[in-house]
Parts: sequence; structure tokens; C-alpha cells
Amino acid sequence: MQTFSELVLDKLDTLVVVVESNGNVAYVSNSVKKLLGYEPEQLLGEQWWTRPRISEAEGIEIKRKIKNLLAADSSRVSQSFEHALKTSQGHVKWFKWSSSVINDNQLVGIGLDITDKKASEQRILDINRSLTDRNKEITDSINYAQKIQQAILPNPAFLQNNFSDGFVLYQPKDIVSGDYYFFHETEDKRYVAAIDCTGHGVPGAMMSVIANSLLKEVFLNKKVSGVDEILYQLDELLFEALNRNNTDEIRHDGMDISLCAIDKKTNLLEFAGAMRPLLIVRNEQIIEIKGSKFPLGFFDYKKEFVKHELELEDGDMIYLSSDGYCDQFGGDRNKKMNRRAFKELLLSIAPMNGEEQEAFLEYAHKNWKQDEEQTDDILVIGIRI
Repeated sequence: MQTFSELVLDKLDTLVVVVESNGNVAYVSNSVKKLLGYEPEQLLGEQWWTRPRISEAEGIEIKRKIKNLLAADSSRVSQSFEHALKTSQGHVKWFKWSSSVINDNQLVGIGLDITDKKASEQRILDINRSLTDRNKEITDSINYAQKIQQAILPNPAFLQNNFSDGFVLYQPKDIVSGDYYFFHETEDKRYVAAIDCTGHGVPGAMMSVIANSLLKEVFLNKKVSGVDEILYQLDELLFEALNRNNTDEIRHDGMDISLCAIDKKTNLLEFAGAMRPLLIVRNEQIIEIKGSKFPLGFFDYKKEFVKHELELEDGDMIYLSSDGYCDQFGGDRNKKMNRRAFKELLLSIAPMNGEEQEAFLEYAHKNWKQDEEQTDDILVIGIRI
């Protein structure tokens, strides 16, 4: 008949082992039958160091450590460690041991079965390893996608080569961006466009690839020249591209755009925008030409894209942008920068050259957001006439 203490040990899945100073095991609790499948007498003496051991070397090493604990005066404090034991059926179980040296130079070890806990820890480690490997694969793929996206972006040197000066501040929120810029030149005009696609990261980048394809279709194949007509064509083509194989519901993905054309001889500016404005700094004043309040891409209502014309003057500074810079959270109250502050910033930097403006905008953005995460993709294009 089991004693009360043996019943408690069985319920708690706990072993008690007493080791003498010479390393022999003098006592093994009856709970060993349930936990390891051995009779207590099968593990007395030297057998504790051989029968339930994962390997002979492991048994010898553990015995050496226990004898050292018994021999050292400082070992009379409690010691704690974990190790595995093998059942009579060859299965492995983990135990967490607490041990103390008692006055007659015997060590009492109390081992709690933590096999389930160890299995859970291992599952978590395996899951984390799998997630780490998967994350690396995804990140590597996105990094490669970044190279593809960079390959389709036009060279910013177009601005310096075709205008008095210029710059492009292009700063993805993630590795790839939903913002995109486009330059095109015909015999009599130069076109500059800033495009803000739905979303950021990979979805936004996929949309930017579509935008690049559609812009080339409109400019190179259809040879449309009017900025308002270009937006109508892009709107129609984008809707068709996104809904070609979708019969269930209309996709509401799309893009905003500011598009300007500048006549090479007369400096006449033509502008049309979809949800995005054009800003001009002239004589320390801001001129804002607002875009139409219709995005490109889905037909929930009748759209109208308006063409605006303006005679440019030497020294005018033109800005096209996505909404990412203005929408950045930060400052003392962790709010968006907003358009007013953005305009004031452009007024202050307009006298600088393009390289200095780009650097100052980047600095101001970092100073505004501080430790906050970047809110959205950022695109600001500046052109000096």
C-alpha cells in the first residue's frame, strides 16, 4: 500500500533520489515506476547512472558533477538543473531537478517531469525557426522586387538635364513602394508625373508596375499629348486592367496622379491632376493648382479631369508629390504634418538648389517623425524653370 508521500509524488509526477558521497544511489522513490517504468530497486547503486541514461558518457558526467557537489562545502545550498532520462521503453523524458546536500553527506534530488513543457518549447522553437526561414525567403524576394522596381523608375538626372535644376525625393515606407514617378519627352514638350498607387509595400509596388505599363501605352503607343486626355485614357485602361478577369465585384484599387507638361519653347505649363495638386513657388509665394477630385481606376461616378494652363517664369519652382510627406505622424502632439506645414516648408527651401532641397526635405521629415514609424511612401519632385 502506498504511503501518503508516495501518493503525492505520483500525483505531482515527481521523483526523489538520494545519492551517497561515493556516488551510489541509496533511494529512488516509488513514483519511478509510473514515470520511467522501472522498479525502484532496479536503479539503486550504480544502476541509476547507466540504465535510464541517454548515453554512457552522459551518465558518467552527471555522476561526476553530483560527487563534486557532495565534496564541496559550498554545495550545501540548493542546486537546480535540467536533463533527460530514458524510460524502460526507450522513450525520453525531461526532468527539472532541485538538489540539496543534507548533513550526513547525502544529496537529495527532487525531479519534476517537464517533458510536456519541453515538447511545447521545442514546438515553439521549430515554429520560430520556420517563421524566420520563411521571413528571410520573403524578404529576399522583396529585395529582388526592389531591384526590378528601381529598374523601371526613370533616371532623376532627366530633371537636371532638361530644366535649370531639379530633384526627386523617393522614400518607400517598406522595401518597395506604391509611389512612382514618370518622365517623358516629345519633340515639343517635357512631361513629369507623380503617381500615388493604392497601398504601399508589395501591393503598392505591383500597382506601380501596372502604372508604368499603362503610361507607356498612352504615351508611346496611343501618342496622347493633352494632359487631361492622358488621365482619361489612364483611367479607362486601369479600370480594364484591374477588372478584366473579375466578374464578381468592381475592384476599388486605383491611383492618384499629378501630371504636368511644359512646352520647350514657350514654357507654357499644362497640368491635370487626379486627387493631387501642383504647387509653384514664385516670388516667395505659393501658387496651388488643384487636381480633380476623382482618382484613376474605378467608375463609380462620372469623372471630369480638367486641364489647367499657366505661363511659367524663369526661377519658378514646381513641386509634384504624393500625400506621404504631409501624412507623416510626428511632432510634439504626434499628429500629421498637414499640407499647410508642407507648403511653408517648400517656401523656405525654394531658393536652394535641388540637391540641397532634397537633403533638407529628408532631414525635416526625420526631425518631424522622430521615433515614429514612417506612415506612408514618400515622393516629392522639384523642378526649377
